[in-house]
Amino acid sequence: MAGNRGAAYQTLAADLRTSILQGKYADGRALPTEAELSQQHQLSRQTVRRAFQEIVAEDLVYRVAGRGTFVVSADRQYLRQHGSIEELMGLSLDTELELLEPIGPRVDVAAAGRLRTTGDVVSTVRFRRLHDGKPFCITDTTFPLEVGQQLSDLPELTVQGTVSRITVIGVLDKRLESPITEADQSITAVAAPADIADALGCDISSPLLRIDRVYRDGVGRAVELAVSHFLPELYSYRVQLRRNTP
Repeated sequence: MAGNRGAAYQTLAADLRTSILQGKYADGRALPTEAELSQQHQLSRQTVRRAFQEIVAEDLVYRVAGRGTFVVSADRQYLRQHGSIEELMGLSLDTELELLEPIGPRVDVAAAGRLRTTGDVVSTVRFRRLHDGKPFCITDTTFPLEVGQQLSDLPELTVQGTVSRITVIGVLDKRLESPITEADQSITAVAAPADIADALGCDISSPLLRIDRVYRDGVGRAVELAVSHFLPELYSYRVQLRRNTP
């Protein structure tokens, strides 16, 4: 595993995170020890320890002195740390996308304005995301018309009721001429509108977490607007902040 120590511990933490989300350490199985990971990846114990600290802080695992490191029980609320585009794409590892409204054209002046399109017609799709069969999020995604047309052949986004393990930005990223490189994000607390409440199975005006993201490709073009509403009792959002160093 190449790179400086900071990159090395982040890469190892990402590898461990992926293995955990894929169920590799289920049923009470302990993760490898620091010594085992150090030898396996040719890393110092300090680097491995830092990687463990990352996933412990995310509530993915817990440590028991003298016994090892174990995965947190799946019956707790769904908690993910999102600090990169790749981690957002990683939602497909342990959640499912259920298509509620297939992708298609629609006039949406507000969304077109946020995407800075030349016209008012955009492509839209609505889906519900589930973890262990429980819906925890409704997402309304909008694309510039020409971008949405690149996804119009996917059954996961065109056949209502289809359940799949994809992320929209994941499949979009593979089809764009320039890949997604950044996202502008805003987070607010809102009261559940009637249609969102019905889709999530909660009461109208229940408190929800709303996260808006505008994704941009490598040349700065807005290629997707995703507006998601989360049930706070089933979902926690966490991002790690680091202080800039001179």
